[in-house]
Amino acid sequence: MPSSKHQRAFIGLIFFFIGVSFATWASRIPNIKANFQLNDAELGSLLILMPISSMVSLPFSGWLVSRFNSRKPLIVSIFINALSLMLIGNANSIFLLSVGISAYAFTTRTLNLSLNTQGVNLQKLFSRNILGTFHGLWSAGGIVGAALTTFLLKYQVSIQVHLIAIAILVIIACAFAYPYLIRNDKPEKGNKIIIGKPDPYIFMLGLLAFCAAVCEGGMFDWSGVYFKEVIQTPIFTYGFLTFMTFMAGFRFLSGTIIAKIGMYRNYMLSAGLIFSGIILSIALPYFWAGLIGFAFVGAGTASVVPMTYALAGKSDKYAPGMALSIITTYTISGMLIGPPIIGYISHALNLRVSFALFAAAGIMIAPIAHLLFQKFIRPREIV
Repeated sequence: MPSSKHQRAFIGLIFFFIGVSFATWASRIPNIKANFQLNDAELGSLLILMPISSMVSLPFSGWLVSRFNSRKPLIVSIFINALSLMLIGNANSIFLLSVGISAYAFTTRTLNLSLNTQGVNLQKLFSRNILGTFHGLWSAGGIVGAALTTFLLKYQVSIQVHLIAIAILVIIACAFAYPYLIRNDKPEKGNKIIIGKPDPYIFMLGLLAFCAAVCEGGMFDWSGVYFKEVIQTPIFTYGFLTFMTFMAGFRFLSGTIIAKIGMYRNYMLSAGLIFSGIILSIALPYFWAGLIGFAFVGAGTASVVPMTYALAGKSDKYAPGMALSIITTYTISGMLIGPPIIGYISHALNLRVSFALFAAAGIMIAPIAHLLFQKFIRPREIV
């Protein structure tokens, strides 16, 4: 049986390569927009397929993880996810592109739930928070994916070749890591959603996840478009790359930061960074101001989801996999509302004005976290 250190390393390896895959898709969105000659509203309508498909996958994903453990659904969804990435890169019609995006989002949600369940279960063997490190590796993969796209754009490598190569690389890496994943992690209880009044603890965690998803998902989908069309930078991945770099850096530092200032203050800091970063980018739509603003947003969004997932794993009502599945519903709702609305507001007004939605969602993290800690966290001594 692999040691906990080996399991941590190989779970982290999968987080990294899934981050590479997602950043590859996200950083190529401006190319897809240009290739299919979409306006902002049409792009928003196309992007709404991702959260809808993710929402459809949730009951199925939660059932798979609770029925068959998290290991097998993870590896199967990774394989199908990689094939979907190939289809996105090689689609020659809106129909095929929509099929590829829908399948990619459906399997991304399944593999994310399975992978985070692995991380939450492994966390129990460590005294220090390691979930932030896992999400940091995902963001580090995002940096590599965005940097590679920047390099390939410079040398005009086609999206078709790019996405096929990344998909093959992800399949090989994850197949190598598969034997080292946690086995038999199916919990004995807490596997079913209890119908009735929503659990207030999970509900408030869900609201935090929702606000973070509006900001994080919106930056994934629209940061490249913002730098291309508002800041008018030819290599439009600079903003996305900066956002991912600071998100990764602060996720790796999150364990140290939380140990020093606690989760409560870190939620407050995150809200302030997101708000100030977006406002700076809107007020001063220039290259360096945009980079600094996106850096603030990356640092601010870094810790919110890992902290929220860690707290979900301490639910008294649900097993970790089911708690994560419920909270992921809120996350997907945020992604459902955020990116498409940005497209519609941008089409009606302009892209700068539409980014105010991210600032509003970011600052709302502060009062929600305050209420959560006031009612639930301090008695649990999670600080």
